This record gives sequence, structure tokens and C-alpha cells, in this order.
Amino acid sequence: MKTKLIAPSLLAADFGNLQRDIEMLNHSQADWIHVDVMDGRFVPNISFGFPMMKTVQQHARKFVDVHLMIVEPEKYVEEFINQGADLVSVHYEACTHLHRTIHHIQDLGAKAGVVLNPSTPVLMLEDIIADVDLVLLMSVNPGFGGQKFIENTYKKIAETKDLILSNNSTAFIEVDGGVNIDNAAKLFEAGADVLVAGNAVFSAEDPERTIELMKI
Repeated sequence: MKTKLIAPSLLAADFGNLQRDIEMLNHSQADWIHVDVMDGRFVPNISFGFPMMKTVQQHARKFVDVHLMIVEPEKYVEEFINQGADLVSVHYEACTHLHRTIHHIQDLGAKAGVVLNPSTPVLMLEDIIADVDLVLLMSVNPGFGGQKFIENTYKKIAETKDLILSNNSTAFIEVDGGVNIDNAAKLFEAGADVLVAGNAVFSAEDPERTIELMKI
């Protein structure tokens, strides 16, 4: 049975004390460490290249969940896996040959996820759902942390769950954007398996306790 997994996003960490924040996550009840990679083209922001991944690889003791918000992700998935990514998720909207990219990630030994922007219908995954290990539903428009949660996400979780079940898929459902203590339980109840939390964790007075509360 799938459990409630929390994946704190390093996008909200203190970059001047990144090792300290990763060590905090190592000792917390966090299940995964989420890394948001942005290229300034697919999304209007830039973050986290390979040097940052090297730091994550050196210090992380948890499952590393890499979310590529970049154009032509197929050019870079191998290097991210070489730099320690356990799971690489690519955007449906950014992949011309999604099936090929998903299987390339898996052939390299990592788990493969597909990401949907808030305006992309779940039905677009019908032909790939049986192949992926995870579906990441963006609950904000990607590019920046601290945005307001989009309520339509609950409907998309239900639709994704139905699609997974009807295709005998074992894919996890991950939700990213505006996740906090107030909506975590409701998101899990709706069918999410993994919650990405950035500001809610790293802006908290007690990040470890916040992670613990999200799992209750």
C-alpha cells in the first residue's frame, strides 16, 4: 500500500546554507528531496544546474526527486541521473517524443514521471499512463514558489486516479504548488501519494515538525 510521502522542495531552502538544510531533511520524516530545475525558457525563472545537483548528491540521504521545467529535457536526463536523481519528471508540454523520453529515463535506471501544467487535461496522459512511475500535477503555474494553490487540482487528482486504475497502472500521484499544513490531509484523502512542499516547510519555525504534521 502506498503511504503519505512528503517531498520538501529545495527551491525554498536557504542557498547559503544548503548543506545544513539538506542535513535537516535527512534527519526529518521527509521521504523525498525535491529538486526544481528551471531554464528560463519553459518557465520564467532559472534555477539549479548540475553544480547544485552535485551538492545534493554529496549530502542527500533521501530519495532525490528531480522535476525538469525545461525545454528539450531529453538532452539532459542522463546527466541528472548521473548526478544522483532517483526519479526524473518531465513536462508533457515540453516533450515532443514523450514515450521515448520516459523509457530512456527508465533504461538509465531511474524512475520516470510526467508533469501536467494546471491547464493541461489529464486525458492527455491516456497513452502514456501505463508506462510512467509517477504523475506530477502542478497545482500552481510553474516557475516560482509561494503561489496560491489552484483548487481545481482536487478534480484533477480524482481524474488521474481513475485513469491509473482503469489502465492497471502503478503510478504515484504527486502534487506540487501551494501545499501546506492546511490542505495536506485533504490532498492525501483525494488520492495524492506524494506532496511537494517548499515555503510551508522552509519558512516554518520548526520545519521538521511541519513535515511531521503534513503526514498525519
